[in-house]
Amino acid sequence: MRSDRAGEADGEGRPAGVGAPDRAPRSRPVEMKAVVQSRYGAPEVLEYRDVGVPVLGDGDVLVRVHAAALHPGDYFIVTGRPYVVRLAFGLRRPRNGIPGRDVAGTVEGVGADVEGLSPGDEVFGWSTTGTLAEYVCAPADQFVRKPSGLPMECAAALPTSGITALQALRDLAAVQPGDRVVITGASGGVGTFAVQIARSLGAEVTGVCSTHNVDLVRSLGADHAIDYTRTDFTRTGHRWDVILDNVEAQPLSDTRRALTPEGTLIPNSGEGGRWFGPLGRIAKARALSACTRQHLRPFLSRENHLDLLALAALADAGDLTAAIDRTYPLHQAATALEHVATRHTRGKVVITT
Repeated sequence: MRSDRAGEADGEGRPAGVGAPDRAPRSRPVEMKAVVQSRYGAPEVLEYRDVGVPVLGDGDVLVRVHAAALHPGDYFIVTGRPYVVRLAFGLRRPRNGIPGRDVAGTVEGVGADVEGLSPGDEVFGWSTTGTLAEYVCAPADQFVRKPSGLPMECAAALPTSGITALQALRDLAAVQPGDRVVITGASGGVGTFAVQIARSLGAEVTGVCSTHNVDLVRSLGADHAIDYTRTDFTRTGHRWDVILDNVEAQPLSDTRRALTPEGTLIPNSGEGGRWFGPLGRIAKARALSACTRQHLRPFLSRENHLDLLALAALADAGDLTAAIDRTYPLHQAATALEHVATRHTRGKVVITT
C-alpha cells in the first residue's frame, strides 16, 4: 500500500476538503491519515496518505476513530467484484475514496442541530463515507453510545455483522423460545453474533464450523457444534426450524432437506460469479419459496438507529460480544482486507488507529 502526501490547498490556503476555520476549534487538526482508493483492484491499490478532515454539517457528528471493523462487503467494494456492486458504488471507480463502514471512537464535535451526543462521548456506528481514517463524519443517528465495559475493538465489530444477524433471526425468521436453529459459518463475522443472538432469543442453537473453531462456537453459547470436515449437517437426519446459511456450501435442495416442512432458510453468502455474485442463487431461492411451504428468505440487512440501540443493549447486558480474529494498524489495511478475503476468519478483523 503506497504512502504519500495529498496536501493540496484551496484559494484561501486551507487544505482541500477542510471546512471554514469558524466551523472547527483551533485544537482540531485539519488533516488526517486515511486509507484511500482511486480505482478498483486488489487491496494493493489502497494508498495510506494525508487527506483533509471531513467537514462537520449541522446534523453530523465528527468522531475520532479508535477502531474500524472490516467485513467481506468491504473487499467487494475495493475490488469492484462482483461487478454488480459497481452499480451502487461507482461504475468506473469508487465514488467514495475511503473504504470501510463500521466504526467506534470518541465524539470530537457535533453539528448545530445535534442533540443527545456531546464531545467526549464514546460511540459506535457506521458511516457511508469511509471509516479507514483517523476521523469520520456522519449523521448523528448513525451512532449510539458505546456500553462502558465494551472495548472499542468489540464495539466497532458490531454494526454490519451484528445487525445482519439480528435482522435475520429476530425479524425474518421470527425466532421463538425453543426453536431449533442451525447457523453455518458459525465462527465467522455474522455467525459468531448469530449464535449469541439466537441463544438470547431462547433458541436451541447448533453451530456448523471447522474442527479448529468448535470450542469457540460452544463458548459463544451454541448448544451443539457440528464439524463440517467430518459431518454434513444436511445428511444427519435432523431437521431445524431455522437455517441461517452463511456459507452456502451445499445445493439448495440439500439444505432444504435439513429444514422442517414449514421452516425458514435464510441464505446469507456473498459468494457467486464475478458478474452478479449471489443474485442467481437468491433468484432461485425466491422462486422455490413460491412453490413450497418452506420459507426461503434471502435478504439484505439495513443499518438503522434502533437496531444499533438493540445491539448496545445486548452487549451491555452481557449477552453479546465480538470474537476478534486479528487487529491491524491503519497503515496495514490492505493486508487486513486480504485476510478477510480468505473467508476463514474467526470472528471479526479490526483496524485500530
